[in-house]
Amino acid sequence: MATNDPSEDELSIPRASMNKMIKEVLPRIRVANESRELILNCCKEFILLVSSEANAVCNEQNRRTINPDHVLTGLDKLGFSDYRQAVEEVARQCKDITAKRRRQSTRLENLGIPEEELLRQQQELFARARHEQMLADQQHLQQISQLQTDAEMHAAMRSAMVHSSDEDDDYS
Repeated sequence: MATNDPSEDELSIPRASMNKMIKEVLPRIRVANESRELILNCCKEFILLVSSEANAVCNEQNRRTINPDHVLTGLDKLGFSDYRQAVEEVARQCKDITAKRRRQSTRLENLGIPEEELLRQQQELFARARHEQMLADQQHLQQISQLQTDAEMHAAMRSAMVHSSDEDDDYS
């Protein structure tokens, strides 16, 4: 399946990642650079083969997005059924990780504060805000009451002035 198409040459697995995987699998064995290159090319070909088969399954089902079931069916069709259980487990782990990321923002994760503590702090802030709002409402009501009292007093004074003025105008 190897071709000299330049667009395929650009598709690759990062060498650092490949070296890390080799070291994890074969910690006490030294692997020659030629062998590393061969492993890298085999991985690339395997990925292209499986993804092409998964794409064919996807197209057969008139779908536009390859999902994990398409990959699993592709593996079966290619004769790699032995890997099915491991692939299903990895798919479950990926799904769990994705779900966890959706539930928690990365900002919260990077704070290093337990979720329970964040919830306690949030409730404390809400309580403080409610108390401050209550005080502001009371102050506002006192101002309104004072304005009403002032208006009533002003009206009473005007009324008293009008009555006293009426008495002063009496020319008898």
